Amino acid sequence: MRIRAAAPAELPLLQDIERAAGEPFRSLGMAAIADDDPLPLDVLETYRHAGRAWVAVDAADRPVAYLLADTVDGSAHIEQVSVHPDAARRGVGRALIEHLAAAARGQGLTALTLTTFSEVPWNAPYYTRLGFRPLTAADPALTAGLLAISRAEAAHGLSAWPRICMRRDLR
Repeated sequence: MRIRAAAPAELPLLQDIERAAGEPFRSLGMAAIADDDPLPLDVLETYRHAGRAWVAVDAADRPVAYLLADTVDGSAHIEQVSVHPDAARRGVGRALIEHLAAAARGQGLTALTLTTFSEVPWNAPYYTRLGFRPLTAADPALTAGLLAISRAEAAHGLSAWPRICMRRDLR
């Protein structure tokens, strides 16, 4: 599996990957998540142009997964990571996250953060296996930036299901 920067012509494929990756949420009674529109092309282009959009590609150099990242309060924040179901359970998501971890270390960042559903098996439990820990309300690592992201997600309707912020320290 090779990871590289996303190309402009691939941005519609990233939307397709996100749609496909959302489908399994239906089986958990989360159809609204499956039906949620992917990020618009102009937003994806902003990430791509800033060098914060990576794809994992198959042998034909076609994206099968992608990751978007921001910098939030001194940490690399995973805005979105999506793996097409046809490529799932093969370490693709893990490889993208490790790629981000290496890039973050190179920039002097000390952690990875994300927000996710706490009770979805391929969300919080998966990230825990990758070394992330949940942040409680009293945890000093729960920064103002992460709280703002959580509030924005709640306004978008994501708080209909339990969500948490998570952090993985980079050493």
